[in-house]
Amino acid sequence: MNAELEARLAALARAGETRSYGALARDLGWPMAVLTAALEATMAEDVAAGRPLRAVLCEGRLSGGLPARGFFDRAAELGYAITDPAAFVAAERQALRRATGTGSAQVTKS
Repeated sequence: MNAELEARLAALARAGETRSYGALARDLGWPMAVLTAALEATMAEDVAAGRPLRAVLCEGRLSGGLPARGFFDRAAELGYAITDPAAFVAAERQALRRATGTGSAQVTKS
């Protein structure tokens, strides 16, 4: 994974924050297609390493705080059976907070 993206996702996880795809793409100076491909790659890496999905820290512009549809499609490809997207996202974000030592801090949009 790209070191810049990895650092940004780690900072979001530590801060207990989420970021829109557009804002993250602007932060990194990347086209959206490059960001999307990189996030999908992180999902595969996270599954292989047994980690929570760091891409869960991104949210779609019109998705009510949840990641975009492509996140759920990729998660399904990676073997997740998601019946309740909101519960899945909440559980993954909580797991990230535990993994980064931020406990039960509230995840907020930045």
